[in-house]
Amino acid sequence: MYKNNAKHVARTGLLALMTFIMLGLCLSSHAVANDFPTEARVDYVLGCMASNGQTYLAMQKCSCSIDAIAEQIPYDEYEEVETILRMHEKRGELGVLFRTDKSLEEQLQNFRSVQADASLQCF
Repeated sequence: MYKNNAKHVARTGLLALMTFIMLGLCLSSHAVANDFPTEARVDYVLGCMASNGQTYLAMQKCSCSIDAIAEQIPYDEYEEVETILRMHEKRGELGVLFRTDKSLEEQLQNFRSVQADASLQCF
């Protein structure tokens, strides 16, 4: 009887450990997809609304869009692309550096693709 009880306890413990690990994996993937700070999300939504109208519906669609983007790329990459986009618009030598670098252009193309997917999903 004692041996069966020990096996039961071991199985229960193993099952609990596996459940805990699976829960941790699920939560960690959610955290990675949700690493965009609120300020960055609000900044994106405000810019999106400036382009798409200052309406409640536009706010919902723009919020959906940044959520979809956050699921596709990490915040560090988003931040790099935002910097490239801002510098891309600068005049003079500094702006030229950001407009002519091929690797930066590839990053922009990747982001635009992610943004287009988000627009298809949300608009």
